[in-house]
Amino acid sequence: MIRFSLNCEQGHEFDAWFRSSDDYETQRKRGFVECPECGSSKVDKALMAPAVSTTRKKEKIALALGEAQRQAMAQLKTLTEKMRENADYVGDKFAEEARKIHFGEKEARGIYGEATPEEARGLVEDGVEFMPIPVFPDEHN
Repeated sequence: MIRFSLNCEQGHEFDAWFRSSDDYETQRKRGFVECPECGSSKVDKALMAPAVSTTRKKEKIALALGEAQRQAMAQLKTLTEKMRENADYVGDKFAEEARKIHFGEKEARGIYGEATPEEARGLVEDGVEFMPIPVFPDEHN
């Protein structure tokens, strides 16, 4: 599917989706593409910039959060930081260490680290209690 930005002869701007560019042309020539505002079938494609993913786009998404979401995100980030402060980082040995603690081979303590999806499934199958810790966008920089 392709989304086109369109203009009618009255200058109204709107978007429409088509299977292909040829599909748009066929529908336009047959008068099937109409302006939703005035009903005109004299419609042309507007000049469009390509959709490019940029850092600025990500910033716009972050800024689109409402105040309640920003507060919840800040609380979640604070909670995550507290969990990390009160636990030992075990890196990619997380599954191995969690299993040893679960089965009493090591003293119980809080740990955090990384696990592959397969390792996480194995922990669940073994009855090991754990939870993913959120990673926040600014933690990747």
